[in-house]
Amino acid sequence: MAERSTGLQVPRITRRRKGEAYVYATDSRMVPEETPVAFSYNGTTHAVMMASPADMEDFAVGFSLSEGIISGLAEISEIAIEDHGEGIDIQLLLADEAGQELTDRRRRMAGPVGCGLCGIESIEQALKPVASVDDVQLHLTPDDLAQAVRLLSPLQPLHNETGAVHAAGFFVPGKGIVAAREDVGRHNALDKLAGALCRSRVSGTAGAVVITSRVSIEMVQKAAIIGASVLIAVSAPTALAVRTAQAAGMTLVALVRGDEFDVFTRHERIPVAAAEAGIKTDEPAPAGKFNLDPASPTLVQSPNVRLVQYG
Repeated sequence: MAERSTGLQVPRITRRRKGEAYVYATDSRMVPEETPVAFSYNGTTHAVMMASPADMEDFAVGFSLSEGIISGLAEISEIAIEDHGEGIDIQLLLADEAGQELTDRRRRMAGPVGCGLCGIESIEQALKPVASVDDVQLHLTPDDLAQAVRLLSPLQPLHNETGAVHAAGFFVPGKGIVAAREDVGRHNALDKLAGALCRSRVSGTAGAVVITSRVSIEMVQKAAIIGASVLIAVSAPTALAVRTAQAAGMTLVALVRGDEFDVFTRHERIPVAAAEAGIKTDEPAPAGKFNLDPASPTLVQSPNVRLVQYG
């Protein structure tokens, strides 16, 4: 597929304050492209996402991993990117076993419209524990956290042009950001990062995922599938994201602004912060601190369920 433009200069009228008055002017601004991207497995369309038209091979692999369609790169026999003008079709040919598992899942998902029991069974299948990263040994310093966010900024050329896209990067202590991807969708950016790491044979246990967005449950799920034990974000988490990170054994660090940050779960991977706060690193944080629901592990969505999210 020929490379597509990821941005477009569009004309505009601007209104700006100058002193005590408002000044109107005409100029142009770069805005990001947003393109329908279809994922087709063994000739059948599985999902359509709105995404930035770049890094399609990474997107194909990362999306497949996040959806639980594959567990490794070897389960994809072929990837073909087809540009149809108005959209892009990613055609993936799965190896025999992975292809059969996807076919079986589609059969299970098909049921009579309005079948309440089918819906209950689907929910029970969906609400499974997130992948565990509890045993991953990784320690980061406060300087690492600040550096991870700082180093990601210059690796966002489309955002720097448009101010309208998200980024996800992978930070390895002593190496910096070893991979970064951008997209109009924060979930897509993380899927593309997952694909890039998988295709480059970079182990997710070696570092931390860094994102420029808020932290929802899906972001925790995707980071866990990558194998990352630390998720660093510039914005705040949701309550379910905190519970999910705790259940996964993941260290969730959010609201990273300069040298300031908040550690919400598994503080022992940031030992300086834990020590300064008077918390022993060999003791788990009090459950009440996180308002954890004892049933929370059963409230975590399975990566095997197709949940198409935007924004």
